[in-house]
Amino acid sequence: MSFLRRCILLALIVFAGPLLAEPAEQRPVRIGLLAFLDAEAMSRQWKPLLAHLGAALPGQRPVLLQFDHKGLRDAVASGSVDFVITNPGNYVALEMEFGISRIATLDTALAPSPMRAVGSAVIVRADRKDLTKLADLAGRRVAAVGEDAFGGFQVAWREFAQLGLDPYADFAELSFVGLPMRAVTDAVASGRADAGIVRACTIENLPASARAGFRVLSPRAEADFPCQTSTRLYPDWPIATLRSTPPALAKAVARALLAMPATAEGMSWTVPADYQAVHELFRELQTGPYSYLKESTLRAAAVRYWPVVLVLATLLLGWIIYTVRVEHLVHARTAELRQALDERKAIEARMRVHQEQVEHLSRLSILGELSGTLAHEINQPLASISNYAQSLVRRVDSGRLTDAAVREAGSEIAGQAERAAGILARIRGFARKRAAVRERRVLAQLVREAVALFAGMISNRPEIRIDEGAAANCTVEVDPLQIQQVVLNLLKNGLDAMQDLPATERHLLITLERESEGAALRVSIRDFGRGLTPEARERLFEPFFTTKPDGLGLGLSICATIIEAHGGRLSAQAPAEGPGLVFTFALPMHDE
Repeated sequence: MSFLRRCILLALIVFAGPLLAEPAEQRPVRIGLLAFLDAEAMSRQWKPLLAHLGAALPGQRPVLLQFDHKGLRDAVASGSVDFVITNPGNYVALEMEFGISRIATLDTALAPSPMRAVGSAVIVRADRKDLTKLADLAGRRVAAVGEDAFGGFQVAWREFAQLGLDPYADFAELSFVGLPMRAVTDAVASGRADAGIVRACTIENLPASARAGFRVLSPRAEADFPCQTSTRLYPDWPIATLRSTPPALAKAVARALLAMPATAEGMSWTVPADYQAVHELFRELQTGPYSYLKESTLRAAAVRYWPVVLVLATLLLGWIIYTVRVEHLVHARTAELRQALDERKAIEARMRVHQEQVEHLSRLSILGELSGTLAHEINQPLASISNYAQSLVRRVDSGRLTDAAVREAGSEIAGQAERAAGILARIRGFARKRAAVRERRVLAQLVREAVALFAGMISNRPEIRIDEGAAANCTVEVDPLQIQQVVLNLLKNGLDAMQDLPATERHLLITLERESEGAALRVSIRDFGRGLTPEARERLFEPFFTTKPDGLGLGLSICATIIEAHGGRLSAQAPAEGPGLVFTFALPMHDE
């Protein structure tokens, strides 16, 4: 080998070798996080999310960037992040200012639903007998983390305002002590403050000895919420995209989040929640993104003590021009906000229409699966009508027709016709398309109607037993058709699970009962089929997950959405004894 060739080969090894060996650099996916704890605690809390996104997004490298309120706003303004995870109040402010758009909402095990997860508790020392309700705080010293704390001061401010209390004017002292939240509890415990505003569940997370020293003012009865709260509940934290985020990346992250299994702490993600309640809070308080509502359009002119009239006239003219300009800007901003709100309402209306269409198609799908034996069910009364009619003709021909025979045949013909008409009426009522309407109904009656519809469409129907117990006359406020859709879907799933059993062993058990607290009704539907593995049960309500060869995986997902929209939760578990699977859903009870 010549000297020149050896030199060329050596150069290739030295310069090109590292480039060939170095793997392609992954693209960073920058996630901006509003940090309310120290950096290490926040990183530990969100580590499972980064691990899941890293595994679900090949070629992408998720990076968590922690900010305070101002830092997160600056990052969004400069486009230095791709996604934002923040509290509901900060999200609404960034949405209205920069047009960020939520793609998913946090779903935690503690909250009854993502729509009802964030609230505030106003606490006092347990020995303060002079403080029993929120109205007693007038003229008292109150401590909170900060003005921007949504799950603290801002949520409680709305409740104060509705009682006619202005925290800035009616409290003897309003002090913002900063993070951590322990600073508020320490101020109350030491007597530096008469009351403190903390995020709901803060007191419940204290050790038992420390928890006993506090009491929550004006606790509200929030169904299924495990902690005491002095305020109404608001949606959980969202994750949102910026206008500059590539659509393909946003779609991939949204899909990965919705498929993310719950962490050991019970944290997962669900479809975006409705944050209209947060808009209403800021609009009522005229703060945050709605602070413009209390701005005055007049500005005090600077007083000039110049003796020259010309200067005074010039200042007056400048003041007029400035006032007109500010008025124009305010009107323009108001028009933009109205347009944005109108667009939002239009989008929400379209989403409601699409949801109704999906539910309607789901009902039609159920009917399509069950109606294979409908002809057989209708054929039975028609055959009876035909037999009695032919009997009348034969009796007329043979001269043996009597009034009793006519009466008997007529009664049977009318009864069979009424039976056939009843089957068709139930199917037609279930299949019709209409807007969702809430009514107060007896839950047991709705279950019986769904069972009658199911039984009327199945030829070899299984035995169905209903145990109403003490819940026989209890009422709920629901959309009857949607609840019947859920029951019918669960009955169909139970029937499918028992297809490989002999007909004599197929039976379904429906149990209605009141929960121990008496605030909800629980409905359980059990089959005695082959059951499911724990892994399959965990994914049972995910969209597009199915254990059926020809299934779409949407039926149970739609059922779970319907139950959650009614303030309940749908679950599946193995029975305590024997084979099969038990589906259970609970609905808030509305008895007086």
